[in-house]
Amino acid sequence: MTGARLPHGFTVRLNRRTWVADEGATLVGGAPTRVLYLTALARSMLAGGRLVVGSAATAALAERLLDAGIADPVVAELPEVSARVTVVVPAHDRPEAVARLLASIPHGTPVIVVDDCSRRPAAVRRVAEQHGARVIALPENLGPAGARNAGLAEVTTPFVAFVDSDMVIDADTLPLLLRHFSDPRVGLVAPRVAGLEPEGRPNWITRYEAARSSLDLGADPSVVRPGARVSWLPAACLVARTEAIGAGFAPGMRVAEDVDLVWRLCEQGWRVRYEPAVEARHEHRRTLLDWLGRKAFYGTGADDLAARHGDTVAPAVFTPWTLVFVGALLAQRRWSLPVAAGAAAVAAVRITSRLRPTRDRNRIALRLTGQGALAATAQTAELLVRHWWPLAVVGSALSRRVRRATLFAAIADAVFEHQRVPNELDIVRFAVARRFDDVAYGAGVWWGAWRSRSSRALRPVIRGRSRSR
Repeated sequence: MTGARLPHGFTVRLNRRTWVADEGATLVGGAPTRVLYLTALARSMLAGGRLVVGSAATAALAERLLDAGIADPVVAELPEVSARVTVVVPAHDRPEAVARLLASIPHGTPVIVVDDCSRRPAAVRRVAEQHGARVIALPENLGPAGARNAGLAEVTTPFVAFVDSDMVIDADTLPLLLRHFSDPRVGLVAPRVAGLEPEGRPNWITRYEAARSSLDLGADPSVVRPGARVSWLPAACLVARTEAIGAGFAPGMRVAEDVDLVWRLCEQGWRVRYEPAVEARHEHRRTLLDWLGRKAFYGTGADDLAARHGDTVAPAVFTPWTLVFVGALLAQRRWSLPVAAGAAAVAAVRITSRLRPTRDRNRIALRLTGQGALAATAQTAELLVRHWWPLAVVGSALSRRVRRATLFAAIADAVFEHQRVPNELDIVRFAVARRFDDVAYGAGVWWGAWRSRSSRALRPVIRGRSRSR
């Protein structure tokens, strides 16, 4: 990996999840959450929450903020990157979709279409050649990861874009994403994946997917790594530094290969970015069985990821005090609220003792404690309705307390998500779709666990203290 620093003109901005305390001297945020104390010089560089690299000192501060996940690059103001990019398109039949995608790629961009042993290879080749794309025909079906790797092996440009055949991009999608590579440590970038306007009248599935697709990672930019708000990127549309990804995706992985690639790059020290200011569009599934099957398929990848990356794939992460907190609430006894409050109070005192004696120290400690309590509660609810729903169903039949907790989690989650994301569904249909989504994914996780006779992908982990410095 190159040791070059950020170029002059590289602009970063504090993200909206970062809390500025002590009149700008303290920053709270990042992934994992941390507390950063700024010198007077650093505060002057970060006037208005923005920093433009113009010296070794500003480059060092920008690096620190980016590494912490406290600030994000402003893509519209990043230096342009003029190096060429090759687009690799894995295709298995669907020549009409391939033609639609190729028509959206800017003229003059090198394109390699990898025919992954289609049943209609002549049709795929015909539309590819009509759009000036090179075709590589595979003698056997390798799956999307293997097809992408076959195309990657033929790439000679400094950058490569992997775009699935059911996608459509805009003329500025690739140029804008390439700007992130002005940061020499960035190895991989992805845009926001929005829904492609469906042919005919949209149904409740396409409306739900337009609002809450598994491929749509939200409206906020983010560093991408385990433990961050965005911990993976969908391979539906990725742009990579060719030298960073080497041979590409893990051979033989037919699901979760994109997650594995992101985590391997992070382990190697590369920065990975999610950029929602740039969008690409995906053709969502329209029928119930097809949609549920895809969700379950995604879930089956959790076990393979657990075998490769261990606790990184854990469905929930608790600290000792948050475990006591949620355990007390789940017990639903008279002592539950006092015990939960006591655990939070002890945590707040301990956090306060580790912070510098600044004016806002107590407020920071209370804020971090509140965030920890909310995160633990949300993760517990997700376990009940998503990863552990078979256990929750059995438990609900045997215990009123489990039944109340599960019902509360299901309703609260649906109401919160319905309010959080713009959508065209009423609350009832949204809630039904949300639960179908979770049940299908959870079923896939359990199927993968049963198939490998391992509970690795179902076990939460307990970790120690959060960091401050």
